[in-house]
Amino acid sequence: MLVGKYQNSIDAKSRMIIPAKFRDELGGKCVVSKALDKCLEIHPTWEWEEFVNGKLRTLSSFDPKARQLSRYFSSSAVECEIDKQGRLTLPQELREYAGIEKELVTVGALQKIEVWSKAMWEKYESEEEMSASEIAACMVDYGF
Repeated sequence: MLVGKYQNSIDAKSRMIIPAKFRDELGGKCVVSKALDKCLEIHPTWEWEEFVNGKLRTLSSFDPKARQLSRYFSSSAVECEIDKQGRLTLPQELREYAGIEKELVTVGALQKIEVWSKAMWEKYESEEEMSASEIAACMVDYGF
């Protein structure tokens, strides 16, 4: 399970260090893609395959919105290898999408990892994060 929040940065070669607690779950390979929020997602290979086979491949190719949804995720996905020092290279296009320049925040999101620019994460926390009472209401809505 991927949980926790870590602050870190990318080096001059656009490599980020995967927090040690996440490395075992990822193994030596992963898939990096755009997220729905302005951040990136790092998927263990098995989780990405489950998402593709269980969701994306079941969408109808005759439905224009389904095609657009499939393209959104598959066109931005990049298979990456994690080196012996626990680093992976973030492609420029994905860094630009997420606004990642130097400092970043890595967040465990159960079955995947989110990678945020530090500025975007701080904006999310100050503007969009739910209050405790809103979280409690959502828990009721979702049957917790």
